[in-house]
Amino acid sequence: MKLIKELFKVYVIFVAVFLIGRFFFYVVHFERFNDIPFFESILTFIYGLRMDIVVISIILVIPTIILALSPKIFSKFIPKFLNIYILAFLLTAVFIECASFPFFAQYDLRPNYLFIEYLEYPQEVSSLLFKDYKLEFIGAFVIIFLVARTYLKSNFINFEKVFEQSYISRILILLPILLVLFLGIRSSLGHRPVNISDALYSTNRVINEITKNSLHSLGYAYYSNKKTESNVSKYGKMDVKEAYKIASSAIGVDYKDEKRPFYREVKSNLESKKQKNLVIFIQESMGYQFTGFLGGNTLTPNLDNLAKNYISFTNLYSNGTRSVRGLAALTSGTLPIHGVEVVKRNKSQQDYFTVASLLKPYGYKSSFIYGGEARFDNMKSWYLGNGFDEVIEQKDYTNPIFTSTWGVSDEDLVIKANEKFKSYSKNKENFVSVMFSSSNHMPFELPDGKIEFEKNLPRGSVENAIKYADFAIGKFFELAKKEDYYKDTVFVIVADHNVRVYGDQVVPIDMFQIPGVIVSQDVPHQTYSRLTSQADVLATALDLIGIDLSYPILGNSIFKDNKKEINLMLFDEIYAYRKEDKVVVLIPNMPPKTYTYKDKKLLEEKSDSILEKEALALVYVLDDMYKNKSYK
Repeated sequence: MKLIKELFKVYVIFVAVFLIGRFFFYVVHFERFNDIPFFESILTFIYGLRMDIVVISIILVIPTIILALSPKIFSKFIPKFLNIYILAFLLTAVFIECASFPFFAQYDLRPNYLFIEYLEYPQEVSSLLFKDYKLEFIGAFVIIFLVARTYLKSNFINFEKVFEQSYISRILILLPILLVLFLGIRSSLGHRPVNISDALYSTNRVINEITKNSLHSLGYAYYSNKKTESNVSKYGKMDVKEAYKIASSAIGVDYKDEKRPFYREVKSNLESKKQKNLVIFIQESMGYQFTGFLGGNTLTPNLDNLAKNYISFTNLYSNGTRSVRGLAALTSGTLPIHGVEVVKRNKSQQDYFTVASLLKPYGYKSSFIYGGEARFDNMKSWYLGNGFDEVIEQKDYTNPIFTSTWGVSDEDLVIKANEKFKSYSKNKENFVSVMFSSSNHMPFELPDGKIEFEKNLPRGSVENAIKYADFAIGKFFELAKKEDYYKDTVFVIVADHNVRVYGDQVVPIDMFQIPGVIVSQDVPHQTYSRLTSQADVLATALDLIGIDLSYPILGNSIFKDNKKEINLMLFDEIYAYRKEDKVVVLIPNMPPKTYTYKDKKLLEEKSDSILEKEALALVYVLDDMYKNKSYK
């Protein structure tokens, strides 16, 4: 059967591409499989073939139908069209496989929805590729060129031969072939087709990632995120009313009103009740391992000094691995919603709770100050739509000291912010401002003469970027201390997430740990060592500005008796709900698992149904509050 033969050749080509890609992934990361038997790691090729078959079967559907139903009169046109069709998919597959290696190096994941999102920002992405991954970029295009040239010159696939087969016989075998392809796409005889979770066969997260097919991973991510407002059930089933009751207990906040859940009156911890300003200085990609006061490298002397004299958080964990999740948590006090974060979702572009909307009735002016283009990740739209009076971005800086791929330097940022705060003070206006740094972002472009670069490390290393970020923190406080507004302002210095969240466990909890410090002249030094979320940090800061407030923040001040030791983290599509030293992991379309977190390791233990319900309840509540626009 000539039709089957030519289709099988296509199958062989794509299997070869995916197999080669997986083999090189396996070799490159071989040293990370020490915790599992060799045989278990080899299974990645068998389980991976299942993912590959899904993709190849989808690709083959159209050629199968066209070749089976086309009469011989089209025997010249159809082969040319299908050759272009197959070549387009082949080059796409090769490109994605090549791109998977630098993506994995940065995010420790196969390409996911973030890969698609970044295509919206060609300037930033192209600059990053050319500066940090120049060789990989060139190598990918050489490989793509060679593959295209080989395919076009080879006569390995000859669709013209299919038309030598009788029209009747082609039609007769159409349905059997489509049935085989359908089974390949489902890759399962059960009631549910195969999905990305079927690649998670091992306890080693890295081998599971290698098992995935990058093209399938991207397609699944796109499909999953397009359904993001209706697919919360993939984590499990729960009645929404029950979810609110359970979540209320978990957070330590009474649930009273379905239109405004978790709203409560909060008395200020500041005895003087003097209305103070609030500045939240969010640090791009600053992890605990670089911070002296958290036991890491001594790269942050300025931040360490602040931690020594004011309120420091030594057990603080981020919500996720993306800036948008950190911005949402630290600006609105929410927890991570599955799929696309609220900063980028349609229903949260107006009337979504933020510190600006909270403090506006008290006469506060508000601003979001960033060194890059605020259109990135939809920040400008979200901030302006939710109570902020002004967004300051790259175009608003005159003669900056230094400009990189991601915008003006952090030094320019703090100088601009200080000038803005001086103008507020001059006009006798209270203010709330969110500052967001960018220099500590790949490709780590840094100015001369500001820091002493680390010896034996590249100039553009993350260590040097951290040192520069700390330099900017020191510069900011050097400027602020000279101004009148300083004594009347609460400052929060906190990271959005770690620089690179990686690890072999299902969720690398330790890489979610970040530094956080609150600076206020009215509170004594305190080291807070209990488990803390970014929402808790925001609630604590608001507790120090001298106003009795009413808000829905999904966290509590460290000064409150009802402060719970919980955090909800999102790693790609996987939730990790931590309560003290217990962790529940929710993976889509899989049963929940309970772990103990000890010595930076997750140790699986007997299922804790109460904790698992709390985790699922929070996921449902976050989804429901967004859908009903009740987080306002």
